[in-house]
Amino acid sequence: MSEHKAILQVSNVKAVYNHSIRALNGVSFDVREGEIFALVGANGAGKTTVLKAVSNLLSAERGRLTEGTIQFDGRNVPDLSPADLVRGGLAQVLEGRHCFRNLTVEENLITGGLGRSLGRRDVAQGIEVVYDLFPRLKERRHSLAGLISGGEQQMTAIGRALLSKPRLLVLDEPSMGLAPLVVRDIFQALSRLNKAQGLTILVAEQNSTVALSYADRAAVLENGATVLNASAEDLRRSDALKAFYLGGSVQAAVAAHAN
Repeated sequence: MSEHKAILQVSNVKAVYNHSIRALNGVSFDVREGEIFALVGANGAGKTTVLKAVSNLLSAERGRLTEGTIQFDGRNVPDLSPADLVRGGLAQVLEGRHCFRNLTVEENLITGGLGRSLGRRDVAQGIEVVYDLFPRLKERRHSLAGLISGGEQQMTAIGRALLSKPRLLVLDEPSMGLAPLVVRDIFQALSRLNKAQGLTILVAEQNSTVALSYADRAAVLENGATVLNASAEDLRRSDALKAFYLGGSVQAAVAAHAN
């Protein structure tokens, strides 16, 4: 991956909510074209805030950047609207499996192409790609999204994002609340898409075991700051990461290892 350029660059980002609540304290990482990059960390580490900053959605929750830069494809993210980012190829699947509950699965997928003003043929081709990726959705294509399982809703939300033909797919906690086998199916499907089409994926996950099993590289967040940034393989073997998920401090573990 080292020969590929960075499509997303996050440099020393700090952010607050409501003008005073510190949410990010120095987050830095880059996502290279064609890779799967994971942001891992405990609940409250700042992962969701980072993804909202990347999609320029912080202001919707009275948040703002106070320092640092975020660039997507060489453009300054704070200067772009969320709609501009979607048109530029950044699609985010928010935490919580957001679907239009009163629309069918297929109608939900169709809405994903609206932001890119895709023609009927492109939408039809995109839907077939999603059905190939998630065969269960083809079986439920005429079912209301509000009546399908949580895993099927997550697949629908991901499929809708894919209909916008993204260059960077951003996923926030896709495993949350789902059975392990469903999580495996989703990550395997995304991995196939990454390998077959070169789609770049940024995923924030509290479940480090799952995320690091499929990612090429990863960053660990603690208290709103990046404390580890390395290949996923190195992090899988890292004593510092194990200490973190057993309740210790990554920074303390890194310092102890250095000594």
